[in-house]
Amino acid sequence: MRVLVVGGSGFLGREVCRRAVAAGRQVVGTFHSQDIAVPGVAAHRLDVTDRAAVRALVAQVRPDAVVSTPYRYDDWTVTADGAANVAVAAAEAGVRLVHMSSDALHAGRPSPYLDDDVPTPIHAYGAAKAAAETAVRAVDPGAALVRTSLIVGEGSKQIQLCRDALAGRATLFTDETRCPVDVTDLADAVLELACSSYAGLLNVAGPDAVSRAELGLLVAGRFGLDAAALKTTTGAAAGVVRPTEVRLDCSRATDLLRTRLRGVRELLAR
Repeated sequence: MRVLVVGGSGFLGREVCRRAVAAGRQVVGTFHSQDIAVPGVAAHRLDVTDRAAVRALVAQVRPDAVVSTPYRYDDWTVTADGAANVAVAAAEAGVRLVHMSSDALHAGRPSPYLDDDVPTPIHAYGAAKAAAETAVRAVDPGAALVRTSLIVGEGSKQIQLCRDALAGRATLFTDETRCPVDVTDLADAVLELACSSYAGLLNVAGPDAVSRAELGLLVAGRFGLDAAALKTTTGAAAGVVRPTEVRLDCSRATDLLRTRLRGVRELLAR
């Protein structure tokens, strides 16, 4: 099986490349500025906003499956238009597509979000992810669209943010709840979906719902850092508009996938 990982130099994309190589698959990964640097991966520079270039690469690689992971938090063209370009190229080639989405497209509420709940974005990034989903579903109804949450693991931005807050260099919100997922668990789930025929939306995240501040405390416990030094505030006090309580109901993924999605408390247990 040949897998094309679009966005292979990102945190998740690089792990998907690693896990795919370890499973004996042929892997081609794309990058824009930062090389992938994973042994066994054929790397290609790609601008996902260039539809002709995306089409040409898919035609050249002739993959059995495409995993689409690219995003840029402050760039609509990469997050939304880029996803559409990848979907068009995959559909034209008749290739299986797994598109990575995000819980950021939800506004937040006390009750968990189901797989098929419609997006309710309240900031630009969430709107871009919602637009990406709309484009992918229109272009390729057979694609799997994975909604995930904060991705944690060795070298993750989320763990580093917690370390920075424990060192007084950043602040974590007490009123922003997510369901963190381990990067290796997520990568395995994505590759499992690439070999399946599942179509549509699927929540794939960890079972533990924690605030960003609680995540900081878990990181402090795991690495023996001073929890009393953790800097916290609320989104309202900081004057930011971001989703608050976003819990993903992953019961469908739990029933469907062999991959076990571990909770962040288990992951960060000493």
